[in-house]
Amino acid sequence: MIKDLFEEYQKNLNYFFDHVDPEKAEENFNLFLGCEGMVIFTGVGKSGIIAEKLAMTMISTGTKALYLPPMNALHGDIGIVTEKDLLVCISKSGESEELLSLVPFARKKGAKTVAWVSNPQSKLLTACDLGICLPLSKELCPFDLAPTTSTSIQLIFGDVLSVALMKAKNFSLDEYALNHPAGAIGKKITLKVEDLMLKGERLPLCPPNVRLRDALVILTDKKCGCLLITDEAGKLQGIFTDGDLRRAFQSDPAKMLEKKMEELMTPSCLFTEKNQRAFDALRFMQGDEKKWVNVMPVVESGTLIGLIRMHDLVQAGIA
Repeated sequence: MIKDLFEEYQKNLNYFFDHVDPEKAEENFNLFLGCEGMVIFTGVGKSGIIAEKLAMTMISTGTKALYLPPMNALHGDIGIVTEKDLLVCISKSGESEELLSLVPFARKKGAKTVAWVSNPQSKLLTACDLGICLPLSKELCPFDLAPTTSTSIQLIFGDVLSVALMKAKNFSLDEYALNHPAGAIGKKITLKVEDLMLKGERLPLCPPNVRLRDALVILTDKKCGCLLITDEAGKLQGIFTDGDLRRAFQSDPAKMLEKKMEELMTPSCLFTEKNQRAFDALRFMQGDEKKWVNVMPVVESGTLIGLIRMHDLVQAGIA
């Protein structure tokens, strides 16, 4: 049954994509883009929930928006509407009395009005300044009653407009970050390598002329899984990891203990900068699916300033 419903739903959505009017969609987009005030979404019932979601999406992606329940608007909240605003009325039937009552008062306030309906003969479509019919074959509901397909296509159309506005306004990732300071999204965008890296006395520093037997003390004490080989000026010369240690002892452990770190280190290693996003650093470390990098030096103009560990990135919740 579930598989059949998936296929039916797909057919219903494909009907929308195959029949939606791109010219009308472009008209809507241009009206949204030219709005000097707020885009105010409204709707009744399930369409109202979609309206609220779309308002929140636009707010977070660089478009001033607001959700206004029609009954609240009719009982005083229409006071927030100005001549610079755009009122977007979402309704499957286009016959909702609350919306039909609201539109004339919004127009008296000087606001432009737009109807998103799925009934081309609806009163709402006629009452508004501009509208679009979102093509609907049928609801997924077996009685063709419960809003299922209709709310999905409302959401799809609104999301497409939201992304189109983002692109047209050149809404940047940094601006998006300012709107999402908390949660997993916020961490992925706002946390920098500098925020999570080890620095100062916590760094496992080792000069290149130290023998492995003496370097093991540093490797053990710092508990970072590596040694960072630096010269007297603090310039990064290479890295020596736990993996390098295991491989060294597999060949000739007695001789390896007497070798200097400059002989054992990996001179060319991945590194990052402090201002790089922590999420980007994590993706860089996971670039090779067969061989993830667990530790990565942080360098500024060739000078070692920190160490970022995959463990810390994952623990910070950005994985």
